[in-house]
Amino acid sequence: MIEKLFKNDLSKKRWRRFKARKSAFYATVVFLSMVVATFVAPLIANNKPLYLSYQGKSFFPAMVDYHPNEFGIKNTLVVNYKKLQLSDDDSVIWPIVKWSPLESNNEVFSFPSPPTATNVMGTDESGRDVFARILYGFKYSIAYAFLVWILSLVFGLSLGGIMGYFGGKVDIIGQRIVEVFSTIPTLFILLILVSIFTPSLFMLVCISSVFGWVPISYYIRAEFLKNRNREFVEAARSMGAKNSKIIIKHILPNSLVPVITFAPFVISNNVISLSMLDYLGLGLPVPTPSWGELLAQAQKHFTVAWWLAVYPSAALFTTLTLLNLIGEGVRDAMDPNMN
Repeated sequence: MIEKLFKNDLSKKRWRRFKARKSAFYATVVFLSMVVATFVAPLIANNKPLYLSYQGKSFFPAMVDYHPNEFGIKNTLVVNYKKLQLSDDDSVIWPIVKWSPLESNNEVFSFPSPPTATNVMGTDESGRDVFARILYGFKYSIAYAFLVWILSLVFGLSLGGIMGYFGGKVDIIGQRIVEVFSTIPTLFILLILVSIFTPSLFMLVCISSVFGWVPISYYIRAEFLKNRNREFVEAARSMGAKNSKIIIKHILPNSLVPVITFAPFVISNNVISLSMLDYLGLGLPVPTPSWGELLAQAQKHFTVAWWLAVYPSAALFTTLTLLNLIGEGVRDAMDPNMN
């Protein structure tokens, strides 16, 4: 009971420290708002209405796919809601942006086209709305970054914890394995595998996680080596606790501080990694919305399409800045020397 009370008080103290750093707190609010926005992107940017009242019936095209026969259309398999003829009794509610990330604007004179009232951030070289592609692309960036971090964390915790807890031959063999993985040129291996196999988000996450656990294992091994001979661990052993229980219940919770502290910075590095792969054309398959792919187009059209460089760069800069501010707040919150 005392241990639980201490942990609760410590968590509350750390939360107060984090909130006291206003820049980190507000950065978290903005970042979470961006995450929510990208995962509900079909409600913000879509070429399908949120609600449609047609001939006395209600439809929700943004969330449900309807067959063209529902609207009396016989000559196509896809409903173009923008050209759907509505009577005075019909009504429609559109998203804020009436473009999907894969739809081209065929009404402009050339691609890419500059920002207008129709396309507030312009279009790319295929006539697709830049704002929609930035909004949808953030989902892939943040999903990749978090999934790589989580899988790397699982591998790093498992291997680093085993090495640090058991020590001896287990630690020596484990360190040799870590040394082998740490000397492998991760970027080149990733580029080779991506060029051989058809890239996908799942494949990129798996390949990145295979090498991403190495730095985490260093910190966890050091923490386990430090904590395995602490008084509360010796007390648990004297009471007959099994190794698995000692590791999971006693040592692991007290060894997560460095991992949690560096998490926002690791996630920001993962966002950069995916953008870099997409920029090189070795990331997500075309035509998946991607910030790196937009920046690659910006390089190709740098003399005539400034918006392709400015808006994706601003999105990337904003995301990395927010994550770094959050990281600084987490670092201060986890610092045991701060009041």
